[in-house]
Amino acid sequence: MKLTDKHTLYASYLGYITQAIINNLPPLLFVTFQTQFDIPLTKISALITMNFVVQIIVDLISAKYVDKIGYRPSVVCAHVLAVAGLVLLGILPFVMDPFLGIVIAMILNAIGGGLTEVLISPIVESLPGDEKASAMSVLHSFYCWGHMAVVILSTVYFVAVGTQHWQYLPFLWALLPLVNIFLFARVPMHVLVAEEDRIPITELFKKKIFWLFFFLMLCAGAAEQAMSQWSSYFAERGLGVSKTLGDLLGPCAFALTMGLSRLIYGKRGSKMNVQKFIVFSAVLCLGAYLLTVFSPYPVLSLIGCGICGFSVGIFWPGVFSTAAQTYPAGGTALFALLAVAGDLGCGGGPGMVGMISDATSNGLSAIKSIIPQGAETELKVGMLFAIIFPIGMLAGMAILKKMTHTDSEKEQNRTT
Repeated sequence: MKLTDKHTLYASYLGYITQAIINNLPPLLFVTFQTQFDIPLTKISALITMNFVVQIIVDLISAKYVDKIGYRPSVVCAHVLAVAGLVLLGILPFVMDPFLGIVIAMILNAIGGGLTEVLISPIVESLPGDEKASAMSVLHSFYCWGHMAVVILSTVYFVAVGTQHWQYLPFLWALLPLVNIFLFARVPMHVLVAEEDRIPITELFKKKIFWLFFFLMLCAGAAEQAMSQWSSYFAERGLGVSKTLGDLLGPCAFALTMGLSRLIYGKRGSKMNVQKFIVFSAVLCLGAYLLTVFSPYPVLSLIGCGICGFSVGIFWPGVFSTAAQTYPAGGTALFALLAVAGDLGCGGGPGMVGMISDATSNGLSAIKSIIPQGAETELKVGMLFAIIFPIGMLAGMAILKKMTHTDSEKEQNRTT
């Protein structure tokens, strides 16, 4: 069978599902790791930080070397590492020091995930076609569907087979990136920016508009994860449900609404202005945070989480696509550095919410007093401060509009 650009797109969809697997499967097993191998909570927390740091390092290295190595060998390597990491996750904890085995497997996964994050978007952006923003939005929706699939299908596995047999689950999930290795080895590949048109990273750093997009991606990642990472807590504490049901009502519902937002824009994006849609979504995100914080009813707070998922859906792919259109000479390095910004936001947003929530026990009583009291009140204080992220998106988009308008005026003056 002759493989076409459509198959490249399908492989890219599977690539984002792969990233969802390697990012979201280990956290579902953290409690099992803690009880089965007697790993303290401090070490479990270190796994989260390690995954975040490794992906940031991979993003930075990729910015310099991926274009030189080429898309095909890099993306195939990413999936080989993902398969290796998942398979070893089910083997190493039983044949060596359990924590060290988990660390090795998760490092391999993190390297594979970091490469996938950097590569898949420019691969899709380089495909022929005019509706780049729509294609990018549909692409990123597959991370959401992958996230939902990991939570739901893994939960079904635990119920049917039992958590005591968890080690076979990573083997099953490894089948998808294994298939994708062979797809990416054969599908057509295009170059995003010709080598002679590509600018050095040092030149990219000198561009004010690059730093504006960096700031927008930082806010995008923080706005998304500050809510997503704590949504299960809202469900568990607010509604008094189990961890399993909390995951389904919290992160899974958040991923569903975020995926729907990306899919809607992907299907109707040709009739929409992506920058206006980002601004609308930032306003909606701000409202969702305020509803979540100030609602006296836990169910309404969860609805706020869901609305937030829908509102942040366009942030990441929308900023990626707008940056590529505004500064096409940036190439893969632009995507890699914006991924660094997004990852920093993804780590910093939930961390800031957690730190401020912890601080409420020692102060911030004046702010705490204006929020409806309940099991999750302290967390809501942290969420209140997180409104700076959608506000940052609004401010950044206003500056972008002004900058691009000024640049177009200068271009008109040169031509006349």
